[in-house]
Formats: sequence, structure tokens, C-alpha cells
Amino acid sequence: MYKHANMRILITNDDGVNSSGIIAAKRAVEDLAEIDVVAPAMQQSGIGHALTLFEPIRITSTNLMDGSEAYSVSGTPTDAVIIGIFEIADQKPDLLISGINIGENLGMSELTTSGTIGAAMEAAVHEVPAMSVSLQVTRGDIKFHDGHVDVDFSHAQKITRKVAQKILDKGLPEGVDFLNLNIPSHPSTDKIKLTRLGKRMYKIHIQKRLDPRGRPYYWIDGDSVESDVEGTDVYVLRKEKCATITPISLDSTSNLDEMAGWLV
Repeated sequence: MYKHANMRILITNDDGVNSSGIIAAKRAVEDLAEIDVVAPAMQQSGIGHALTLFEPIRITSTNLMDGSEAYSVSGTPTDAVIIGIFEIADQKPDLLISGINIGENLGMSELTTSGTIGAAMEAAVHEVPAMSVSLQVTRGDIKFHDGHVDVDFSHAQKITRKVAQKILDKGLPEGVDFLNLNIPSHPSTDKIKLTRLGKRMYKIHIQKRLDPRGRPYYWIDGDSVESDVEGTDVYVLRKEKCATITPISLDSTSNLDEMAGWLV
């Protein structure tokens, strides 16, 4: 396999620069193009598309677990993308890969809460083709781990490479700004199914507790929702155990004609 001449891939994540998933993403595509790795210094899951505005951002050159160079950013995944595109990379990236995230990112609600998706969205804002990649996990204790986790990334790497190569060869389809990929932990097939976003991934659950002084505090949690709507990312990943790919557009404008009639 040859490297695409003069092409660069920027890799980031929301699990932190020391995550096993970022190494897996790099290994999946490092023979396709030149690679820059720029990621948050710490675990940033659930941060969404947040941007740091009220404190300085620091960049530190570091080494990944395989010894290769990366850049650690003291901010959010969105910060890392901006720093990567406009400060670190010698040229505008031809592709942004956000991931491989530990834990799936499915459904409509994840578009605004997932730092993995938020990073891909930020790249798309700057007209860089992007893909967010997430691997389903069945152990809740590793989903928000900061650092190495013992997870089999082989299938996720295969899917990541396949889609990345297609983007580098053909670009994204007209009207598609980035792709959201989710890979099952125990796949039933090597196929990738085209899906739409499911409505829900979790049912919100709030845990109320008392601190030692009797004052209440809260944890926001969620119980997994199994979708019964065929064709959605939630259904295909969880019921069919097949990798999903969902095309996303930044234009979230609803029906203008309907709105105009509503205003009358």
C-alpha cells in the first residue's frame, strides 16, 4: 500500500493523548499518509463541542506508547483540532480522524455531548473531511479510563482504515460534512451498514447522594436503551452487531416552508 502523495491525516480523540484508542487509530492509517497526532492531555469524554475561551491553552510535545511523537493540549478535543490544523500541521489536513473512542457514540443526543463527535464537527467547520470512530465496550469501568486499556481494536482498525482510504481517494459525498462510525465489540460481519441516527442511546438517571455534612449532590447517569427502530445506528450496532456509518451535515436547519407557515 502506497502513501497518498503529500497528504496528511490529523488524529485526535476525547479520551486523552495516552489512550490506547489513539494508538490504534494511528496504526490503522499510518501507511496511507503522513500523520499528526494532537489530542487533549486528559480524559475529556462528554465535553461535546466545547471551546476553551477563558484560560490559556498549552501545548506539550510528548511521545505515544509506541514512541512516536504527539502533541498534548491542555484543553478540549475542539481545542486540539484547532491547534492541530492551524498551529501544528504544516498544511491543512486531508482528513481528521477522531478516535478510536472507548465506547460507542450513537443516536441524536451524542451529537452534542460526545467530545469524539465534537472534534470531527470542528474539523468539518474548517472544511476538513472528518470521521469520528467509536468502539463499543461492554465493561463500564474502562469507558472513561485515562490511559491504556486492554481492548481488541483489530476490527475497529480494519473499519477505520477502509473508510479513511475511501475518503482520501474520493472525498466525502456532496452534502456530507463528516461521518460517524461505530464498531461493535463482537462483530457478526465485516460489513459496514449505512444508518441514520437513533433517537436515544440512554435513558437519563439521576443519582442523589448526601455528602458527610448532609448536603445533597448529584450524579447524572444513564441506562442503556435498546432501539427497536430498524435502520438506526443504535439498532444495527446493538441488535445486528454490525459496524455503522452515519453521514452528518452541519446544516441542521429545519423545514423553512413549514416554519414560515407557522409564523403567519
